[in-house]
Amino acid sequence: MSESGPAIVEAALPTLPQGAGVYRMLDGKGAVLYVGKAKSLRKRVAAYAKPDRFPVRLQRMIARIAAIEVVVTRTEAEALLLESNLVKELRPHFNILLKDDKSFPYIRITDDHAWPRLVKHRGARDSKNTYFGPFASALAVNQTLDVLIRAFLLRTCSDAVFASRTRPCLLFQIKRCSGPCAGKIAPEAYRALVEEARAFLTGKSQDVSKALAARMDEAAQVQDYEKAAFYRDRIRALARIQARQDISLPGLPDADVIAIHQASGRACVQVFFFRAGQNFGNRAYFPAQAEGEEAPVVLSAFLGQFYATKPPPGLILLSHEIAEASLIEKALSLRAGHKVALAIPKRGPRRAVIEHALVNGREALARRLAENAQQRDLLDKLGELFGLETVPERIEVYDNSHVMGASAVGAMIVAGPEGLRKSDYRKFNIRTTDIAPGDDYAMMREVLTRRFLRLQKEDPERDKGHWPDLVLIDGGKGHLAAAQGALNELGVAEVTLVAIAKGPDRNAGKETFVLAGREPFALPARDPALYFLQRLRDEAHRFAIGSHRVRRSNALLTSGLDEIEGIGAGRKKALLHRFGSGGAVAEAGLDELQTVTGVSRALAKKIYDHFHPEG
Repeated sequence: MSESGPAIVEAALPTLPQGAGVYRMLDGKGAVLYVGKAKSLRKRVAAYAKPDRFPVRLQRMIARIAAIEVVVTRTEAEALLLESNLVKELRPHFNILLKDDKSFPYIRITDDHAWPRLVKHRGARDSKNTYFGPFASALAVNQTLDVLIRAFLLRTCSDAVFASRTRPCLLFQIKRCSGPCAGKIAPEAYRALVEEARAFLTGKSQDVSKALAARMDEAAQVQDYEKAAFYRDRIRALARIQARQDISLPGLPDADVIAIHQASGRACVQVFFFRAGQNFGNRAYFPAQAEGEEAPVVLSAFLGQFYATKPPPGLILLSHEIAEASLIEKALSLRAGHKVALAIPKRGPRRAVIEHALVNGREALARRLAENAQQRDLLDKLGELFGLETVPERIEVYDNSHVMGASAVGAMIVAGPEGLRKSDYRKFNIRTTDIAPGDDYAMMREVLTRRFLRLQKEDPERDKGHWPDLVLIDGGKGHLAAAQGALNELGVAEVTLVAIAKGPDRNAGKETFVLAGREPFALPARDPALYFLQRLRDEAHRFAIGSHRVRRSNALLTSGLDEIEGIGAGRKKALLHRFGSGGAVAEAGLDELQTVTGVSRALAKKIYDHFHPEG
């Protein structure tokens, strides 16, 4: 009989070091159950020998412990940083997890170009450019960019387009750009616009507005009303940004406001971003495995994971006092390379911002709970409808997209109790070369074969939550037979397959559902389950078409290189390596094309003329 978790903990204690570090609790299969940090590894791990002191969630974890691994660090702050990194990487089942952790967009001023432009940016940042943000969403950054372009008339075109233009584009005509590509503005004047935009984004919005107002008055006094109207329009554009600030904190340094609201065993963490006193938007998070935990515990876990991949600002305002606040400050300061302070405002404007975030958290959690309840009801109905033994926790939906077999792509979307799981979406470029054009059945067999072969390798025991309880296929009896044949060849059983056949004339609302061993059937036109299945089918179709269009576009542009005399395999490879895709080659200017190894000016002109026949 195998030892219990507490006994394994007791046996491991003599071998554990006294210093700081990170421990990992493993189950019998070597999977990581839990990751934690400690000032003294031996003292902290010893607590797990008495599971009664822990919440029920961690009691279940302790019962499954089969082994313990530790990593020693020099300080407790380093242990905290390592813990947050490991939790994000390993996603242990019993840790409080930050599930939705997408990157945030920024606004970038491209200082590495003689004529800088304003662009939206995601991903890694470098020292050659200036970045402003983060913004909470693409919508927030797009709205701000639109107004800044109106106010400061900076170019938005790519460097390749800018280099190839000799006449100003439509944006110049409608007063959205100052026309630097065609010499419509002097370099000094353009640089002044760049500096005004930089000043506005760094919190000097009032100074910029006052300066523009003074110029407007000067123009009006000399009766240059056209110029006065020009400045008036710029002032109005800036006012639009300020008017959208539902709450702002002039004079506040760069800060994040983080507040937590709990209800019905769930938690919502609201994050507001304030930069240079301006509100750059907010985002709601719903940590997993937070049931039964106190708000400060959830907030502490959230901070470590949230800032594991994001630079923290100098000030973080919190809604609750948290344990080890000074340790977290020290760890975040180490990560950021500058001092980071945590504060819990009790009164004044900063407390008002916290209250505002709490209200948003309460409303967001109420919406999430209502959506989850509705989603659970729909999943219950699907379980009954298709004869499943349990409520489906993971639904995978498959569709294909192609044009007469060309640029064929298979797509898979995933849904569950929390809704669509977009991070689990997958696309499959069809690889089989002997498939007849338009053979949907063969494409479906390839997609499902590749998908379930990978599942058999990565999750053979079906205990990681990666296997679907229900598979939906866009098609009829033939598609169902092809899918079932693929699974039979792999020996995959206990996966329910359902084909959704379009109705007469492909009318929505008249779909037929096809399952093995049952007669095809339809649902009433207003059945909520039918609407839910239609949404899943349409989402798979949307994702498949989008993936196909990207592949087709790249294929067309790449094949376009093959049509140019003098472009062989070597030069084609060099061009694609330099620009990344056929589309980027098509957009490149003459000067950029000449930077590619093996491309002379004459050949660059030939390539450019091929993609720009209008001259």
